[in-house]
Amino acid sequence: GERMPPIKKYNKEKIIEVAMELIEQHGFKNLTARALAHELGCTVNPIFNNFKSMEELETAVYERIQEMYRTRMIEGSTAENGYKGMGLAYIDFARKHPEFFKILFMQNTTMNPEKFILADSIGNNVIEVGRKLTGLSYEEQKEFHVKVWIFTHGIACLIATDTVKMDDREVEELLGTTVVEMLRGYKEGKK
Repeated sequence: GERMPPIKKYNKEKIIEVAMELIEQHGFKNLTARALAHELGCTVNPIFNNFKSMEELETAVYERIQEMYRTRMIEGSTAENGYKGMGLAYIDFARKHPEFFKILFMQNTTMNPEKFILADSIGNNVIEVGRKLTGLSYEEQKEFHVKVWIFTHGIACLIATDTVKMDDREVEELLGTTVVEMLRGYKEGKK
């Protein structure tokens, strides 16, 4: 009888999935063709049959991580207080996926904070959602958000790097009260 052609069990999707698991466990710097092949239980061939290079695979993984992050942030924005919801989602992403957070937000860049925020695929949404809460103009909100983001990012980095232990309740309390205080201070300063 006819022999069935072998099932292609190493498709792009599977390779991306395993690459992401590898990053979550061992960090991005340990994502190599050899390590990935080992995790998949195959030679490196299936990897390079599906991706021209490791760089192409890394790009696919990066896009997938961006997508996860964006989804999480959009969920956060639907909270009763969307601005706070997005801040909490940002920190939660750092807590649940520290290695992904590092890839997205803890790399060397030459950007100033405002550029860094707007370079994030969802930075603009955060500013618009924030305006609903603060009633500031777009330019003012951008200026205010830089301060809020530096604070929020600080908490996220402390959690992503296991520098401090904070539970969700502590984070929510800290973020909630501090942002309100910052807003009051910002509006006072504008008078």
